[in-house]
Formats: sequence, C-alpha cells, structure tokens
Amino acid sequence: MAERAPGKFHFAIDRGGTFTDVFARCPGGKVRVLKLLSEDPASYRDAPTEGIRRVLEEECGVPFPKERPLDASLIAGIRMGTTVATNALLERRGARLALLITRGFRDLLHIGTQARPRIFDLAVSVPEVLYEAVLEVDERLVLSQEGCRLFDSAQPVTGLTGESLVVQRPVDLEALRGPLERLLAQGICSLAVVLLHSYMWPEHERQVGELAQKLGFQQVSLSSEVMPMVRAVPRGYTACADAYLTPCIRHYLDSFRAGFESQLQGVPVMFMRSDGGLTPMEAFSGSRAILSGPAGGVVGYAVTTYCRTEGQPIIGFDMGGTSTDVSRYAGDYEHVFEATTAGISIQAPQLDINTVAAGGGSRLFFRSGLFVVGPESAGAHPGPACYRKGGPPTVTDANLCLGRLLPDYFPCIFGPNEDQPLSREATQQAFQELTAHVNAFQGAGSALSPEEVAMGFIRVANEAMCRPIRALTQARGHDASHHVLACFGGAGGQHACAVARALGMSKVFIHKYSGILSAYGLALADVVQEAQEPCSLEYGPQSYALLDERVAALEKECVQALEAQGFPRSQINTEAFLHMRYKRTDCALMCSAKGHPATPDSCRSGNFGAAFAARYLQEFGFTIPSRAILVDDVRVRGTASSGLGQEEPVSASRGPPRLEMVSRCYFEDRYLETSVYLLEDLTWGHSIPGPSIIIDKNSTILVEPGCTASVTRLGDICIVVGSGAEHPVSPQVDPVQLSIFSHRFMSIAEQMGRILQRTAISTNIKERLDFSCALFGPEGGLVSNAPHIPVHLGAMQETVQFQIKNLGCDLHERDVILSNHPCAGGSHLPDLTVITPVFWPGKPRPVFFVASRGHHADIGGITPGSMPPNSRSLQEEGATFISFKLVKDGVFQEEAVTEALMAPGHVPGSSGTRNLHDNLSDLRAQVAANQKGIQLVNELIGQYGLEVVQAYMAHIQANAELSVKEMLRDMAVRLGEPGRPLVLEAEDFMDDGSPIRLKVTVDPQEGNAVFDFSGSGHEVYGNCNAPRAITLSALIYCLRCMVGQDIPLNQGCLAPIKVIIPKGSLLDPSLGAAVVGGNVLTSQRVVDVIFHAFEACAASQGCMNNVTFGNERVGYYETVAGGSGAGPHWHGRSGVHTHMTNTRITDPEILEKRYPVLLKCFELARGTGGAGQFRGGDGVRRELQFREEMVLSVLSERRAFRPYGLRGGEPGFPGLNLLVRQDGRIINLGGKTSVEVFPGDTFCLQTPGGGGFGLPTEPPQPLLPASSQPFLERGSLYDYRLAQEMA
Repeated sequence: MAERAPGKFHFAIDRGGTFTDVFARCPGGKVRVLKLLSEDPASYRDAPTEGIRRVLEEECGVPFPKERPLDASLIAGIRMGTTVATNALLERRGARLALLITRGFRDLLHIGTQARPRIFDLAVSVPEVLYEAVLEVDERLVLSQEGCRLFDSAQPVTGLTGESLVVQRPVDLEALRGPLERLLAQGICSLAVVLLHSYMWPEHERQVGELAQKLGFQQVSLSSEVMPMVRAVPRGYTACADAYLTPCIRHYLDSFRAGFESQLQGVPVMFMRSDGGLTPMEAFSGSRAILSGPAGGVVGYAVTTYCRTEGQPIIGFDMGGTSTDVSRYAGDYEHVFEATTAGISIQAPQLDINTVAAGGGSRLFFRSGLFVVGPESAGAHPGPACYRKGGPPTVTDANLCLGRLLPDYFPCIFGPNEDQPLSREATQQAFQELTAHVNAFQGAGSALSPEEVAMGFIRVANEAMCRPIRALTQARGHDASHHVLACFGGAGGQHACAVARALGMSKVFIHKYSGILSAYGLALADVVQEAQEPCSLEYGPQSYALLDERVAALEKECVQALEAQGFPRSQINTEAFLHMRYKRTDCALMCSAKGHPATPDSCRSGNFGAAFAARYLQEFGFTIPSRAILVDDVRVRGTASSGLGQEEPVSASRGPPRLEMVSRCYFEDRYLETSVYLLEDLTWGHSIPGPSIIIDKNSTILVEPGCTASVTRLGDICIVVGSGAEHPVSPQVDPVQLSIFSHRFMSIAEQMGRILQRTAISTNIKERLDFSCALFGPEGGLVSNAPHIPVHLGAMQETVQFQIKNLGCDLHERDVILSNHPCAGGSHLPDLTVITPVFWPGKPRPVFFVASRGHHADIGGITPGSMPPNSRSLQEEGATFISFKLVKDGVFQEEAVTEALMAPGHVPGSSGTRNLHDNLSDLRAQVAANQKGIQLVNELIGQYGLEVVQAYMAHIQANAELSVKEMLRDMAVRLGEPGRPLVLEAEDFMDDGSPIRLKVTVDPQEGNAVFDFSGSGHEVYGNCNAPRAITLSALIYCLRCMVGQDIPLNQGCLAPIKVIIPKGSLLDPSLGAAVVGGNVLTSQRVVDVIFHAFEACAASQGCMNNVTFGNERVGYYETVAGGSGAGPHWHGRSGVHTHMTNTRITDPEILEKRYPVLLKCFELARGTGGAGQFRGGDGVRRELQFREEMVLSVLSERRAFRPYGLRGGEPGFPGLNLLVRQDGRIINLGGKTSVEVFPGDTFCLQTPGGGGFGLPTEPPQPLLPASSQPFLERGSLYDYRLAQEMA
C-alpha cells in the first residue's frame, strides 16, 4: 500500500466541533501531536490542512506558505474523522432536498413513529424533517398473501428475499418528469427516493433514480441502496440524511483537496465511518458519517487498552466540553443498526456510542433544594464563567474552584480578545453567588462554603455519569465493576477516579494521547467494506445452502472492493453476520458465528444458530428453543489491516519522578497538599500516589487520595483505584446527598426495568416496553418511578397502599402479590402489577416495597387482546386479581395463577387467557425485576444504613412537594387576585354527554390545592368508567407538565393536593363496572379538563384511537396519533400522540408483511387543527384495506364533542370512523363498535385535531431563542429511553 511508504508523513486528523486534533508520524518514526481551533478564519481556511502545513513546515525546515497549495508528494496517507455531517444535521445546513414517496404517504416521515420525544413538554418539539418539498409517486407494490384474490390481475414479481409481490400500480415516470423539472427550477438538486417495499424489489426506485439523474439532479439517494432493510420510516430517514448530508461532505472534500497540489491524486485519503472503519474519500457518504469523529476514540481505546489474554472488558469514558460519551468494548466492537441523532433515525451500522450526561461545560443549578447538573451547556460561547465572557457556573468552574485545574498550565486564549488566562476570580464570584442562593434556601445553621457547594456539584455530576454506565452494562447482562475505565477527552481525567470508585471499578487507564485519542484511533483503524442484503428465511437445514450462497456472494463483493483499493488478499479478513430473531418477536440480533465453528448441522459459514442462542441468553437471560428463528438480513464486513501500529516502549525510569510543584486541592471536606507532575517528565516505572495532579498539554489527570497512578511501558497512565475514606451521612437533609439519593433511587427503578425487559418474553413488554417499575416506602408512598408511562404515574402507589391495608400482617418475606383490580388501584385489567415487600433484619414489617406493572397482551375476556369496545361489566374484560399471592414462601404458584387466568372462560361469551405461556413467562420476569430491586435496596441500606435511606426517601418526597407548591403559588399569583384563594373551574364532556367537572381552589400562601370533581357524570353502562387511580395518574401528569422542569415523580407531588372524587361517578365507579375505555379514553378527558382549568393549553385530540382487528389466525392492536393543542407561545404539533399515551405506530412495511391488510393511506388530515393566533395540530387520515374476513373493533372519543380552543382559539375538528364496503357503501361506525369486515372493505380513520390558542386575527409572537442548549443525546440508552416513553 502506498500509505505505508517509508520516508513520508502519515497524518491522522480528527476535525471536531471546537478543536481539530492532529497526530502525525514523521519519517524516522517521530510523532507530532497538534491541537488547533476547527474554525479560525482570520488565521487559516481549513484546520486539517493548516495542521498538516505546520507539521511539514516545522519538520522539513522550509516554509510552506499558507496561500499556496501544499506539496502532497511528502505525504504517505491522510486519515480523517469529521463532524461536518453531524454539524450540518444539527444546524439543519444540508443540501436543499425533496422527498419522493409512494402516493398516500406524503407525511409518513413527518408522523414517523407518532410518538413525542419528551412526554412532559406541552409544546411538542420534534425536529423538522430534512426535506422542503414532497412528490408523491404513483406506484404501489403489494406483498402476495395466500388466499388473497384482490390483486389477481396485477403483475407478479419475486423480491430479493425470495418473497412474492405484485405490482399493483407500475411507476408513472412521465407524470413525474414535469414536477421534477419544477424542483430543479426552484434550485432543489438533491432527492431522497423512498418507495414502499423497495428494500426487497428496488426496480421502481431505480427507474425513478435514473430519470432524476438524467434530468440533472446532483444527488439521488435511493433508500433501497442506502440501506436495504425492512421498515420504511427509518429507511426513509436514512435516505433523506444521505441525500441531505452527502453534498455537504462532497463540498468539504472538494475544498480540502483544493489545499493540495494535484488535488491529492495518488495520496490515499481515508475517512472514518460511524461503524469504526475507514473508507476511501470517494465512498464517504452522509448516512455513514454521523459518528465519524467519536468513532475514532472508540477504536483508540479498544486497540490500546484491551488485552485479549486477560479479556477484561472496557468502558470508554470520553468527557468533553458539552457532554460525556460512554461505550463498551470486550474484544469486538458493539454496533447498533438503528440510532437517533438530532431527531433523525439512521438505519446503518454504527458504534454504540452513548452521549449520556454532563460535560465540562454543563451548567450548574440549585432548584428547589436540589443540586442539578445540566443538561444545558454553556457551549463554547460564552462558555464557563472562567472563560471571561460572562458565562454561567459549570462543571469546569467547579473543578477550578476546588484547585483541580491550574490556570497557569492553560494557554492564554480566553476573554473577549482570546488572549487571557482562565479566570479564577470569575469562578470564585460565580460560586459565591451560587453559595448565597443555596444558603438562603437552607436557612440559618447549615451554611455551606463555596468549596462545599462546588464539591457537591462534582459529586452530583459524577453520579449522573455513573447512572448510564450502570444502565449500559446492565442492559446486556454485565457487571459494571468488572470493567476497566478507559478515560479520554479533555475533561475526563478530573473525574475518572471518582467515577470508577463509585462503580466499583479497580482500574483506570488513560492513554498518553488521551487528549487526542480520536485522532490516534484513526491511525490504528482498519479499512472496512460492508455488503448487506435483505432476507426472509427460516434458519434451519432447508436454508443453510442458500444462506451460504448469499454469504459467499457478499464476501466476494467485499474482497473485490478492498483489492481494488490496493490491499493484497492476505491482508483482508471477512466476517459474516445474520440478523436473526425468534418468530413472532421484533427483537433481532446481528450475530456473527465467531467462536461457533461450523458443524454438520449448520451453515458452512459457521453455527449461527448456536451463536444466536448464546447471544440471546447473555442479553435476555433465556432462550425459546421451541420457536423458529428467522433471518431478516445477511451482512458481511470486510476489513483490511493498514494501521500504523502502536508506539515503541519508553525508557525505564532512573529515579523518582520530577515534582513540578505542590498545590492545594479540595477533597470531600478539606484542602489537601497535592503534588503536581508533568506527563512529559514521567516514564516507565514511575509511581504517583494520590492526591496528585498529572498535567498534559491537552488534559489534566486528578489522582484522588487512596489511588495510585503508574506509568506503563508505552508511557500511558494506569491508576489503581482504592476504596477511599468513608464519609458517614446523617439523616438530616443535605442538598448534595439529596441530589445523589435522587439519582440512586431512580437507578433502582431503572435497573429493575432493564431486568424486566431482558427476561420478559412478550412483544408488549420486551419490545414495546409497555411497563413501569417503581420503589415505594414502608407506607406505600411512591419514591421513584421509571421509566415514565403517563397512565402508570402515581397509580401503582394506590395499588401498594391497598395491599398494605388489605393484607395487614399477612405480608411476609418471600411473598409476592399480584393485583390488577380497579378497586385495588388498578388502571385496566391487562396491566398486571407485581408487588414484593422488602424486609431488613430486625424489622418485623417491610421497610420498602418494589413493584412492576406490565401490560399483558391477553388475560381473557370477550375479545382477543382484552380491550373490548363494547364491554358492559368488568368480568367481560378478563381475569381479575385483588391481593393474589403469586409467590408464597418463595414458591411460584403456577397452578393457582393459571386457574385464575383461565377463569374468565366460565363467563358466557368470554374466554380465558389466549396466551398463557407468555403470561406466566412475563409474570416470572416481573418477579425477577422486583428481586433485582430488593437487591439494590439492600445494597443501598448496607452502604448508608436504614435510618439514612428512609430519611432521604422522605426528603426526596418533600422536595417534590415543594416543587409542586411553588408551581401552585406561581399560578395563584399569575391567575388570581392578591391575598385571595385562586378558584378555577372547567368542564368537558365525553361523547355520550357525560360531564367531567372540576373546581380547583389554590391557597396562595400555603401552596396547597383542592381538586374537586364533584358534579362529574354517573357511572356509565359501558367501559368509559375510570378507576380512581386513573384520575390520580392524570393529575400527577398534569402537575409535572405545569412545573416545567425535572422533579422527582413521587408521593410528594400529590402531598399538597386534596382530591375529591364522588363515589359512583364515572371517575370512581362500582366494583363491577367496565373500565377498559376509562384507561385509554376518559384519562385523556380528565387531562383536558385540568389543563382547561389552568388555561395551560388548548385541548389536544383527547383520544387514543384504539383500533383492533383479527380472526382466529391473527390479531392486531394499535393506537393512532392526532393533533396536539396550541399554547400561549406554540403551535400544536400535527400527527403526534399526546398526554396519557405515547405508543409507536407499526411501520407500514411490517404491518403489511405480518397482517392481512393493505395500508392505502397514512397522512395528515390538513385543516383539522383549530385556527388561532397559534394553530392546533392536525389529525391524521389512515386507511386500512382488509384482505381476509376479520372482526374490526374501534374504541375512540372526540367524535361528537370537539377539542376546545382557548382565549379565542377555535376548537379542533372531531374524528370520524368510516367503513367503505367493497361495493362502495359508506358506513359511519361511530366512536365505539365491533363489526365484521370482508376482503376489499376499507376502514377510513380520521383522528381529531388540536384546539387553537388566541384569536386567529392576532399575529403569532416570535419564540424567544433558548439561552443555552442541552447536550445532544444519542446511542442505545437514549433510544431505549425513547422507546420506553413511547410504550
């Protein structure tokens, strides 16, 4: 390879958002490291080119003028990682783009999954789509289904997967020509083409693409080529990202090449892709570039830290200015194949890099007694207070305040003219003000010093970083304490010891190039070529030959591509993967056969079946041997090794390390004399005990007391982490400990959720994540609830408190209670709650409770799915449990619970559970999740003592109470008259005319309130009755939304609230009343009434639009989005779920692949939002054509009463449910019905729009720009949280 040419320079450059890092290996082996600003137009045009110029000029001893192209003959090769694509995506500065999509789906990517990203934000903020115009393509492919005769006259074709399709409508290219020419005339030169089912039959997309290229479009991204995987929505996003970003990359590459003679011809230039592999500059594309920069860091620590002989896994800890990236390496790179960045789901191989928490620039807040770190960042401008630009206090300032950063060792690049040192004075002033705020809240007798406040924020920041690391390891069945912490990035060295200690880790590794590890990783990386194609085979002997054939073809493709780049075959390795899942599940794993050699009963490429089973067992704790395994995709990854190799060993030490100086640093409760060393003065064999500071040009490493740093043979830093001194915590409230306990309590609930998701078997819990886990105090008061499914909020507290009252002394250790009855705090019957008491030695009564609530797909009743639209009594809705002992004295009561689950079958017209196996498996998973909660509670008590843990439980609840009281007082001031109670009233109606009335009385002095629902309608002869727990869930949801910031969601939220609900009303019905509609419909109306009383926002669609269809062979359930209500300074979002639900919609391609329906249309119902100064969001139009005889059930509201507008805003339009028979008859189904449907019938659903806000004649006021931005979350942890909140 030319890149290995001796006597020339090798460059590896990471062009980040703020800094560009350069690693250069010079002729003779000398290494140069350089860091410069990525943007400095006054000094240079392009940072990577300038970095290369400086190295060449200084090493060659001759001038290389900036204004002249560089001589490329001295360069052996250039490797780069860049944030060009990421920044263009974040700032929406990509190419002007149009989307071409199948007719009827123009708004598919606007609607997306239909879920909102932050469930408590009333102003639903979803990143805008990347395209500015849409063309609907008149074409349609339909999957063939046995027995369906609707499309017999259509042209049959065979897809890449071997599946049969029919061309219902061929693509009409002539109809496209004119609109495409008009797009070009408007200056749009980039297209994304997304046609349904093109991943398996791409011919229509190819035809459209050829026409567009002939017409002169510069970039045409076909979804079938960018990523040929099933699911139109993420594939569409990926194609759009590719078309949007690739022109930006191409423009940058042209600009970069222009800085060199001969445009770098003959010089290998490689770019890092998101998957951790290098690719030639010409093949670098937008959809594979999102993680180009961070990927280099993962390669860097993986190659330099992991020891294959020891096999100890590594956590990568990259703490930068804005945020912290966390990843994991255990011998193989961990990839995800779909991840969300800046609101865009990218369906492509990406390293699982999780941007999770605080960075050096994360802002510090004191809110209602809590220390809060981030997520807002001070950014580069104005930056932290110490940057001398008037910025706020940040984590960096906290470290400076404590003496952990030494300004004398930083360059003078700060201040308005960027020529001054870091300002210790500005930091001290910021912390004096922050400390005064904290002490004013604390009151006399508990004053803190600025150092104690700064130390408190550091401890809270560290705990905020530990939480996601625990989640990342727990998610895949690993123990965080068994890992090495590989620390890099500018800010990580100051926190590494404390984070490792908190996680139980014993070793921290910091590479000598940690400040530029992403650049160094580029120098060590392999060149990668990937090939992938869709598949639809069942894994088994009948498919082995075909799978081997496809693997061989893809291997050949990869090898030929790498050989074309100049690599000999001996340097090329290939690895095959199958994307596998159990039948009737969506949880697919990309599996390599590495470690599982071929057997007579496997593919020749390896035993993928054994690999899948082992991986599934590791991640989920069980396998399903009786269930078939399906292969969704075949993938081959080819790698060619061309890295430069690691550094040579450094010389051994010949004496003690040279002490630079002695400083004073603050640790925990006092200052300590702290030795300071320069990394350049240290060599192999030096040992540095803590407390000490090791300073490099690009980072500062803090070796805490009890830890010892040593220098390795290669000149890197390895820190052995000691246990540290214990600092007892008293039961009296301390704001720092309050923040830390808040994290710890939430971590318990989160880790319970991970265990439940790992060990459950059903789609509802394992994949849709429709569950919640929670921790409760000894009286049953909620302590922490995670993740947040709105309809579960607060409701489980009622269930636990009922069991305490009902069972009394009959609650024993090793007992587990099962409950779902509305009288016992249940929401609706499919939500089964499993409760386990937590005992502590010497205490006769439970000291805590843990509980998990999961939605079971079926528990019997009159319809499959246990969600009947026409139930009249509770017994028609399925099995009921009040205080059922699921586990008695440690024994799972399988026989008794089976009998109870089958009991509804004794009711005429009803059935017992239709899926007993999944019920039992998921109940065991819920028991296991609770057991994990007990273990974590016991560990917490063991660390702090029972008295302290229970005291902080109460303190956390009091903090939530305080936040709600502050909100209520503020409301009383804004909406009421001085000195008088605030009285608010509102009323709304269910479609049957039942009123829901609310009177709120707020005491402005105390911050207490009475919510009185007297006057609400009577219990109804139907299923829209809502158990009391539903109203409490709706109330706590509304309070959290109106507080407007993160607060602990626990019992304290309702402490200042008195709730009056009349017995016998539809909000507190009798024991036998049907309630399934109350959970999914009435809950939304309660929310509407509360927000109406406070005038917080106009009504959203007020419905979940529950649709079920099925027969004896299949069954399907979905809820459908509508319009959100406008507010005082926002327009309502169109096509989104609101308030008490946030479920994702099934992708059109999955829907049509698995169920006998054709989705004819899914688009916005334009104009259905209410007019106003701020418009309500539009509902959606969704049309399903049935291909078999089935029963259709609809359970919906807002078909009669329209969603209200506020302050002169007009109401949104109501929804409409129509059935169009094959013979053309149109039938209005009303809001709630079950009806038999036949092949060719079409269900047309139009969902309600949101209400408008303000008079339509008033011009909207411009929104104020945010003063700071939160960090950009990404990675599998972020996607898991989104999925959980979309359950």
